[in-house]
Amino acid sequence: MAKAKQKKLKSAQKGKACTGAVIFRETLEAEGVDTIFGYPGGVVLPIFDELYESLDKFVLTRHEQGAAHAADGYARSTGKVGVVLATSGPGACNLITGLATAHMDSIPIVAFTGQVKTTLIGNDAFQEADVTGITRPVTKYNILVKDVKDLARIIHEAFHVARTGRPGPVLVDIPFDVSMAELAGTPDKQIRLPGYKPQLFGNPRQIQTAAKAINAAERPVIYAGGGVILANASDLLRQLAKQANVPVTTTLLALGAFDQENPLSLNMLGMHGAAYANFAVQDCDLLVAIGARFEDRVTGNLATFAPKAKIVHIDVDPSSIAKNVKVDIPVVGDAANILKELLKLVEHRPRTAWIEQIGKWKKQYPLTYDRKAGVIKPQYVIEQICEATKGEAIVATGVGQHQMWTAQFFRWSFPRQIISSGGLGTMGFGLPAANGAQRGNPDKVVVSIDGDGSFCMTMQELATAVNYSLPVKSMILNNGYLGMVRQWQELFFGKRYSATPIKSPDFAALARGFGATGMVVTEKSEVREAIEQSLATNGPVVIDFHVDPEENVWPMVPAGKSLHEMKMGPLA
Repeated sequence: MAKAKQKKLKSAQKGKACTGAVIFRETLEAEGVDTIFGYPGGVVLPIFDELYESLDKFVLTRHEQGAAHAADGYARSTGKVGVVLATSGPGACNLITGLATAHMDSIPIVAFTGQVKTTLIGNDAFQEADVTGITRPVTKYNILVKDVKDLARIIHEAFHVARTGRPGPVLVDIPFDVSMAELAGTPDKQIRLPGYKPQLFGNPRQIQTAAKAINAAERPVIYAGGGVILANASDLLRQLAKQANVPVTTTLLALGAFDQENPLSLNMLGMHGAAYANFAVQDCDLLVAIGARFEDRVTGNLATFAPKAKIVHIDVDPSSIAKNVKVDIPVVGDAANILKELLKLVEHRPRTAWIEQIGKWKKQYPLTYDRKAGVIKPQYVIEQICEATKGEAIVATGVGQHQMWTAQFFRWSFPRQIISSGGLGTMGFGLPAANGAQRGNPDKVVVSIDGDGSFCMTMQELATAVNYSLPVKSMILNNGYLGMVRQWQELFFGKRYSATPIKSPDFAALARGFGATGMVVTEKSEVREAIEQSLATNGPVVIDFHVDPEENVWPMVPAGKSLHEMKMGPLA
């Protein structure tokens, strides 16, 4: 346990009884928590009363879902544990989407929810919900606190579980009477989780076998997932690729783990990945997966995924290995620890023919769009955002076409740069997650790139940005459709646009109503100037870009098809 955690609680040092609410506050202080996102309510009033003197740490969002996403964005961008606090019943239930988003993407969050008195649990009391039962499938661990003497220990255990092994969200449900109860003496703070022992160091023999396979391969590819970033192993990944001379492709959540300006970069793979990345994976003789789980949007048809390759799979979660694909060389452990050992063993090889072949694919199948079009293309907006921010912004996205265009056309260069919902695909994630990222990175430019449909789901969080002077720049690619669904309807359902055309509010006027700056851009010539103006503006800004309504994301691997069966689009 950290030195700060070993200190006695202030109240206990004074020899006075302390309440559960006091234990809550002081235990979070011992954990180094500097920000809590949330929303108050009846059964958490004792806790909020205790937080009164330290409200500078609390961010009041406008909805509990926004609080969960903000804690998520804070965690993804800083590497710290995100913290969210909500009341019982509907407050706790409103966290579910955010917890499920974090769970799918292995993001460390500790959620605290209030609960009715222990004597009322199970009696359908006002605002009662079986929160631990409801959240069990979408958390790494959850627990109902039944006695104040256990509270400090449980909170420390929650942070430990959230941040170690394969990270994830943890929920602690605190009944009203537990937060009110008094405890004399020193609370129990000793972590006791005998069944929880993440394997952090890989088997040396397996690491040696993996290194031999890398050294022997003629056409290797490294496939890096979000686990590389979670393990803070991006620098080690770059060293490995350089030392072994192996090209690297990444998942959506690993963008930035490998600098895309590096000649060995293949950018993103998968359903909307770069064609050359997909071709390389399909033709490689060795695929080294690091911190990735072979999910369906990456692999396409599993039966024909990487058909020529021997597969090395490095992951801290043993249940992820060989879950979706047959693995030849499994290595269980923390990515950083394993890459350090691999670097002692891998050798540099020129692999001239392989590098040349990849170069040919890059020239033949670049990521592109109609750059001569007179209308505003969404890809153009993203390129201009990247140029205007010099590629140094932290970028949050919602989910939809705009998410994929952002992944494709922003140039990613450092880890924790993209803040996006991967596994769950949560619309509405962008703005509240950007608020959390901005709170955690006050000196950095944070941009939220969103679609008109996705933005509408959580746009009330503009009020949070204004209230806390979070200068998030929201760039809305407004095409008048639920774009990704419309694209599928165009390609596979005969352009029967069922429930996908949408009429959005005047986003610029809406922004001004919230107290932010609002702009509308309808001409291509106005795009760059508007972006520059937003970056020079203090406080949150919303720009409503009216983009080509029926632009599609290319390339695209149709459902059930193999990676090499991509639809390239009209410009291919």
